[in-house]
Amino acid sequence: MGKPFITREGYDQLHKELNYLWEVKRPEITQKVSWAASLGDRSENADYHYNKRLLGQIDRRIRYLRHCMNDLQVIEYNKQQEGRVFFGAYVEIESDDDSSKLQIRIVGSDEIFGRSNCISVDAPMARALLGKSVDDDAEVVTPHGKRLWYVNKITYQKPEWFEEQPIVENSLASDDNEEVVVEEMSEEEQKKIEQEYLKTLVHENE
Repeated sequence: MGKPFITREGYDQLHKELNYLWEVKRPEITQKVSWAASLGDRSENADYHYNKRLLGQIDRRIRYLRHCMNDLQVIEYNKQQEGRVFFGAYVEIESDDDSSKLQIRIVGSDEIFGRSNCISVDAPMARALLGKSVDDDAEVVTPHGKRLWYVNKITYQKPEWFEEQPIVENSLASDDNEEVVVEEMSEEEQKKIEQEYLKTLVHENE
């Protein structure tokens, strides 16, 4: 089984998020946890419990990013893609039923970031569109039956309608009422991540 695809922009965003969490957010929250713990009784210390929980979420996200980024294949733009729908394309399609239009970009599942105008390359809609040209039709199978769409526009240059990726803070958003089991990093794990992170920085500066 091949590696999951991701666009260059998506990979850069994940890398930016990892840098932010490791260099900025984690040290900030670690300091807050230490300060709250120094106040004494932790059983009724809301600041301590809130930041302890947030630190666990940060550590969980850092682990996930390190794992998934090593397993992703970055797909770069190629001029030969022009005129047809491939991974990374921005596409406008029109429904045969009611002439409604959709504007979407086909991306990897790890870079959707909650954006409504991005769909995973593994989604039925994306699979139906891949390889199509302008004026081609694509039949999409949905839980409610088959639906026909026509391809109006294809581009690989970011159009005005495309929604920018959100700030990395959004990656930590969660339901406050949801019980999340988190495990903080051990000192050994922190040292290992720091060593790997420093190697990455050296590689980038070469």
